[in-house]
Amino acid sequence: MSDLRYPSLYQINTRVWLTELSQQLGRPATLDDIPDADLDRPAELGFDWVWFLSVWQTGPAARAISRANPAWRREFTETLPDLKDEDIAGSGFAIQNYTVHRDLGGAAALARVRQRLQQRGLKLMLDFVPNHMAPDHPWIDAHPDYFVHGSETDLARSPRNYCRVQTQNGPLVLAYGRDPYFDGWPDTLQLNYGNPATQEAMIGELVKIAEQCDGVRCDMAMLVLPDVFERTWGIQAQPFWSQATQRVREQAPDFCFMAEVYWDLEWPRQQQGFAYTYDKRLYDRLRGSCPAGA
Repeated sequence: MSDLRYPSLYQINTRVWLTELSQQLGRPATLDDIPDADLDRPAELGFDWVWFLSVWQTGPAARAISRANPAWRREFTETLPDLKDEDIAGSGFAIQNYTVHRDLGGAAALARVRQRLQQRGLKLMLDFVPNHMAPDHPWIDAHPDYFVHGSETDLARSPRNYCRVQTQNGPLVLAYGRDPYFDGWPDTLQLNYGNPATQEAMIGELVKIAEQCDGVRCDMAMLVLPDVFERTWGIQAQPFWSQATQRVREQAPDFCFMAEVYWDLEWPRQQQGFAYTYDKRLYDRLRGSCPAGA
């Protein structure tokens, strides 16, 4: 039996998994088609959690960007030499809506597979991406103030970090999602954590997610910290994570937050409500060198 202080997590790339299952079945597979034996396996191996990576709804805008980006296509082709457009579904981190992707069977199918996991003593973890949204997220039209805006000068000076977006309210210059050390991710738009309404909306998304799973893995959790956000965008922001984790746990006291976090910011995140954080220094050592005796 695993030590409950240090539970083990089994990560599954949900879309890749179901694509392979679709090929076996000869038809599109949903979460309902996952065989019992595949759910038995992580339990038999002693895992406590299963992380279903990339279950949320993505859209055509991010997919088209992924298919058109030459640098990304070169990388894809290195992995899949016979690459076709239909193989490029777009990033699971360019989220159009925090609803279960219709191709996976929707929320009802997720609820059923969660119940099957619970029957095996397994908890379900899903994604939360706090920093950005897909370029066709409904908020672009309904709440453009939730995003970081730029000027024509910003666009001309830094086209890898800004883009012109056509909205129901007319064209806008908006920022790509990014961290302070790299160019923006062109299949995303940056959320503005300097706007209290943005923070409140994202807490609302977290509360809805918490009704569908037992925990979340928070992508690049450090990017919305006030000092990091201001360094990246020159915009002051109030702290988000302490309020967000508290509000969710008011509804779901045992809900688990796990943070992807770098730059030696692990301990501060744990003080803000995260049960677990990445150990980036250990990860880099394991990835970059061979441990003794391996």
